[in-house]
Amino acid sequence: MIRGGKNYVSAPPAFSNDAKRLLVCTGNTVTVFSTSTGLQVSALEGHTALVTSVIVEPASSPDKKILCNCWTASLDGTIRKWDFSTPELLQTVDILLPIFSMVIPSYLLSQREENNAKALDNFAYVSVEDKKAAGNRSKALCGQIRKCNLTKSQMSKLILKETKRPESLIASPSGNFVGIKNKRRLHIWKVPSVDSFSVASKNITLHHTKTFTCLAFHPIERIVAAGDGSGRILIWRGFGTQKFLVGGGVVKGRSADDEEEKPGVRDNDDAESCSTQHWHPSEVTFLSFSLDGAYLYSGGKEGVLVVWQLDTGKKKFLPRIGSPLLYFINSPDPSLSSISCAANQILVLKMPSMEILRSISGIKPPLSSKDICGGLAGRPAFDCNSGLVAVQTDNYTIQFYSLLDDRGLYEVQVCERNHQPGDEVTVVVTLVELSLDGSMMGTVEVKLPEEDIGGLICLKFWELDSDDKSFSVSTLIYEPHRDAKISAIAFHPARHMAVSSSYGGDFKTWVSKDEIKMIDQMTPNSGWTCHAVGSYKDKPMTAAAFSADGSVLAVAAETVITLWDPDKNVLVAIVGQSPTPIVRLTFAGNSDYLLYASHGSKPRLAVLRMSKLAECWSYKLQVEDLSYANDLSLFAVLALLPESNERTFGGDGIILLFNATDPIPVTSLSVTKAKGGRIAFIKGDRSSLKLEVLDGNPLQTLLAYINGDHEYVIFDPYGKEVRELSIIRRDDSSLEETGQYGYASLYGKLPEFNLKKSSFSLISSAPPEKPWEAIFPYSTHSLPQLDKLCSEFLESLTEKRVATVE
Repeated sequence: MIRGGKNYVSAPPAFSNDAKRLLVCTGNTVTVFSTSTGLQVSALEGHTALVTSVIVEPASSPDKKILCNCWTASLDGTIRKWDFSTPELLQTVDILLPIFSMVIPSYLLSQREENNAKALDNFAYVSVEDKKAAGNRSKALCGQIRKCNLTKSQMSKLILKETKRPESLIASPSGNFVGIKNKRRLHIWKVPSVDSFSVASKNITLHHTKTFTCLAFHPIERIVAAGDGSGRILIWRGFGTQKFLVGGGVVKGRSADDEEEKPGVRDNDDAESCSTQHWHPSEVTFLSFSLDGAYLYSGGKEGVLVVWQLDTGKKKFLPRIGSPLLYFINSPDPSLSSISCAANQILVLKMPSMEILRSISGIKPPLSSKDICGGLAGRPAFDCNSGLVAVQTDNYTIQFYSLLDDRGLYEVQVCERNHQPGDEVTVVVTLVELSLDGSMMGTVEVKLPEEDIGGLICLKFWELDSDDKSFSVSTLIYEPHRDAKISAIAFHPARHMAVSSSYGGDFKTWVSKDEIKMIDQMTPNSGWTCHAVGSYKDKPMTAAAFSADGSVLAVAAETVITLWDPDKNVLVAIVGQSPTPIVRLTFAGNSDYLLYASHGSKPRLAVLRMSKLAECWSYKLQVEDLSYANDLSLFAVLALLPESNERTFGGDGIILLFNATDPIPVTSLSVTKAKGGRIAFIKGDRSSLKLEVLDGNPLQTLLAYINGDHEYVIFDPYGKEVRELSIIRRDDSSLEETGQYGYASLYGKLPEFNLKKSSFSLISSAPPEKPWEAIFPYSTHSLPQLDKLCSEFLESLTEKRVATVE
């Protein structure tokens, strides 16, 4: 089983002491990348929840360097020390509270190494969440700033600060100060020279009229900089020179919110001077001083890195990064630094020229505007032969991501956009679809109307350049279905032909002029042209699909399925009758079965037999996606579970594998974040993926599931791992005695439960020989035969056939 699609920007990364490696928090692991190649070197695995901090121990001296030790903190409540060159776990500290942020003042580590006569303990400052402590208070303050003795694995009882929610900790490069932002205040603690539980940290509070968003400490002088939500940067010089409040603990009976708000940025603040800089048009997302303290780096939601020269106030820019900036990290090598972007991308920069040397790109996050156009925006498309997935991004591009290699390959700009924070979304890429061989792509972009005026829909066909492996626009069609939205695009499996269906009541068949040239050599130019238009009783056309050989085109006319000859554009038959609109439609590979899914108050998954033009079986399921495998005689269904079943199954969705002839699932797997997810059968080299090779053929069909957050997993639908994860059948004698079933999820094991418990009525009412009905207790059924649904149409066909025979 292969997992991928991790988030690279959930927490700040860290450089190794030689700047040759970059340690990145990726889910519950820390991935080590090479800064010279951008490729993964190793991974630190052991945490059971999200890793929130990674800190590399600094080199203690030129003669004795600690190059490969780091500390990590996680929401699982543990702090771990690693040798990331091996990689090897060296120490674990369990503090039993989720850790949202951690800092280790660097000078404490170096001081411990230098003082051999008296070995000092290592201390960390942690931002944790303690909901139990806040449960009995009127104002719930579950965030706490506390100290932890890493050497003795002890947590101090002293709480330095309580906040409404856990805040991010920032340590000064010198190791003398630790601070947090808390609404309109900065809380700064002076770290004692001999740190221990008995020595209280001294603190100072700086105030502002706006909410703070970030802060940074000068590496040498007593200077602190903070950014706010309006784009301003405040710089306090000489803070703490007059006085520090001794203690730093929380006064009993008084919360952080009880402190009096100060009216200005300097009133009663302990600083010699305060200056303000303003360039960013909106929220400042990070601040960082250069290693020598001469420059201040700032970034914002507009996606521009600004370099401020502190003495002169001059500015230098790195624009057009394309997404909001999150973190800026200096490396021990002054010529290297990194920027983390909201588009799940880390850029390695050459300093001071700010040239982008390397990009570590993960899969792009889901569209923030995916619910604007009827929920269609944000659905990925698959190139099953190459193992690629195409996802839409917020800056109007399509990212092609290799699922097998877990890395981004290239991006296609659908339409131009200059990223600006707070801009209203005016264009949405609502649909992307790839042909079976991956050589053609169709996209739909919608320009949203302003005050119900000026909306525009654009359909584009793209063709893949075989030389440079990039897509270029072949044809652009404005308003292909008048002002109606496009519901689906389907490509012919073997020819340059495509169909677009619309909610306006029609569908159009498009043919590439390259296809026409095969018949008429005089046809000039290239591109796509409309071949035919079809409709059925002016009903909205909600889905479309070609058969495996391309001889039949199925188009859903809201609640019925119309079958067409795509070359002659002739209606052949009408089949099925769904109580709610059909939203997904596909043929089951090379078989004569047709699958459809409908949404609404009475959702349904149904299988139709084309040879009999009748429905074979169906389930009452809220289907999110369908996929089929030609060589396995299987089709897969991604369905959403009712909220009442989420706790039982450990997820909000389930993947079911069926043979079209059998309503009993072959395999059932519980998954999480199924809303907005997709599934597809892809070709993969099992030997390179370290999977068992079957029948001597390393190239086998695998099933890929990508969830709503664009995390994904690839597995063999017939493999051993899936059998272990699948729902255990009731006919297992070992379980028959206890009446219990074991369930497992792709994202973790689920607890066992007893079928005899009356609290879970769906399971307790299931017959022993039909475990699948424990999940979906809706009996299968067949609709009336086609001759009863449309007898007049069949009679007309019969008369024509008889006349022809005579």
